[in-house]
Amino acid sequence: MDPTMQRDAERDELDNKVNRVFAGKVVRKDLVRKVKVGANVPVFVLEYLLGKYCASSDEMAIQMGLQVVNDTLADGYIRPDESTKAQSRVKEQGRHAFIDKIKVRLVDSHYWAEVVNFGHKFVHIPDHYVREYDRILMGGIWAQIEMTWDDTDERAPFRIARLTPIQLATFDIAEYRRLRAEFTTDEWIDFMVRSMGYEPVGMERRLKLLFLSRLIPLCERNYNIIELGPRGTGKSYAIQELSPYSALLTGPTTVANLFGYMNGRRKGMVQIWDVVGFDEVADLQKMPKEVITTMKTYCESGQFQRGQDSMAGYASIAMFGNTQQPIDVMVQTGHLFAPLPDVIRDDMAFIDRLHFYLPGWEMPKMRNEHFTNGYGFVVDYLAEALRELRKHNFTEIIDHHFSLGAHLNARDRKAVRRTVSGLVKILHPHGEVSKEDLEEILGLAIEGRRRVKEQLKKMGSFEYYHTSFSYVDTDTGEERFVGVPEQGGRDLISADPLPPGTIYAASVSGDGTVGLFRLEVSISSGTGKLRPAGGVKGTLKESVQRAFSYLRANKNAFGVARELDTSDFHVEAIDLLGNKVEAEVGIAFFVATFSALRKASPLPGLLVLGDMSIQGNIKPVRSLMEPLQIAMDNGAKKALIPSANRRNFFEVSEEVLENVDPIFFGEVRVAAFKAVGLT
Repeated sequence: MDPTMQRDAERDELDNKVNRVFAGKVVRKDLVRKVKVGANVPVFVLEYLLGKYCASSDEMAIQMGLQVVNDTLADGYIRPDESTKAQSRVKEQGRHAFIDKIKVRLVDSHYWAEVVNFGHKFVHIPDHYVREYDRILMGGIWAQIEMTWDDTDERAPFRIARLTPIQLATFDIAEYRRLRAEFTTDEWIDFMVRSMGYEPVGMERRLKLLFLSRLIPLCERNYNIIELGPRGTGKSYAIQELSPYSALLTGPTTVANLFGYMNGRRKGMVQIWDVVGFDEVADLQKMPKEVITTMKTYCESGQFQRGQDSMAGYASIAMFGNTQQPIDVMVQTGHLFAPLPDVIRDDMAFIDRLHFYLPGWEMPKMRNEHFTNGYGFVVDYLAEALRELRKHNFTEIIDHHFSLGAHLNARDRKAVRRTVSGLVKILHPHGEVSKEDLEEILGLAIEGRRRVKEQLKKMGSFEYYHTSFSYVDTDTGEERFVGVPEQGGRDLISADPLPPGTIYAASVSGDGTVGLFRLEVSISSGTGKLRPAGGVKGTLKESVQRAFSYLRANKNAFGVARELDTSDFHVEAIDLLGNKVEAEVGIAFFVATFSALRKASPLPGLLVLGDMSIQGNIKPVRSLMEPLQIAMDNGAKKALIPSANRRNFFEVSEEVLENVDPIFFGEVRVAAFKAVGLT
């Protein structure tokens, strides 16, 4: 069957099923886009109208419904440039109903409503609406508003007679769970992706799950997620468009705005909204440091202090930002939190409270073919489902089949469990999940948390070095390790044989930072001189010169006197991580030079550690744990290690020991011969 026909058949089959099972609760997503072009209103507002007037599979009925929706928007939706016309209409007719966004503020013990596109900031509103819908006090809500004219108040003649938020009045979670059970996991995943507005047919399963991960903050309380990636991938779409219970900030904010005023007269955003999103995080550079400090406490426990009072909130925190470089460049030359402003990036304790780092570079740039023409939930219904699921908890569900590995500390375990809980709510709200599906969810949850810890390890001098995240199948006892694709796939250390004179080296600085280098030694006719390239300088250059001096002094013992006297040696050091560590790589340079002279390739996948004095005494590395972890993450299979570092082996994780074979040496001669496989 033609791929296009197959895709259409799959779409039609699922469309028919969802229309049958969730009758009246689904809408064709292409209709939303058609109407959206001509009306700058949130998706949930459009789908509220489309669900009301276009809930049919009959094309003629849909077209008639579309006409009603367009007429409603034309007559009942106020464009910002038509505010004066709308005000005049209320005055002339005495009463007018329309759709608009409404905000409320308290001024001198009196509530005043601001009706945004209507263009008036002093509109009378009955107090009971403020008590009933407290979100109008922070950020505002979209609603159907019936406005009247009152001649008795010349300064503020407009009064709200009726206010109907655009959201469902009731939601039956038991019915939602029961109807979910009629779908397979694959069907439900596709249906949920369509409910977000995307076409799943042709997508890899991993990409589908990443899209759905954007919904976790909407269904999991106090969940902290970050997504950094290229522009145009729809990072903040779910928070901005898929729920009336979320708020998206596009610039710096204050402690009072987020957490309320000291006197308690006004609640903060984290007490009012289900999700508080920060778009374009790079623009938060001027945000007060005290905001991050307070958020740090809140993101850990959901608690925060305002004066003498300790308060609580349930809002999840979502952060979005744009990367400026390709992912491979970011991985090799720095860390994946580089797009964050200094005010956030400098506070590693705050970053450590992020539960999940969604790899935005894996998300496609949004083009027409990525949007679905199929049926998905009316966004209003989906928003209510996700909101209702916030009351439930699936954090213990992994214990049915799995346990978490030793490298996950208490904060890591909390993060992984909350991610699992959120994805289970999205994919299996009825709580019935197979072991295979649960393992897939668990793997993604561990990966998202490990991505946070890996960057902290780079930024924090290995304070966060335990990143060999794993889980254990309690039925079989098998332990499985979970990596991060962008890091494990770098393979900076090639597993293929290298040309003679090329070797990988690592060095650990005083603060625990690891430098990873590829040393390249080439030989030309000359008089026995060392000719370092421009990148060989500082401590690295000194260590190379010491090793070369030792080689010259012992050229007869190594049987290379003639070659050494008639050749010049060119050495270049490529900084693979780009972190400019002051490196000591004397042993690696000696091995590379010996390899070049003997025209013998070093062992494949070999990393060389250690330095040497001018007399040939071995200087061990400061620590084994960090360089061997970096070595494993980047493809090393063997490591040449000074014998004096044997005592450090208790620090090295089992995962590293299983993947990187140690080769010990006590003398420079032994190191050189072992490196090229001559002993």
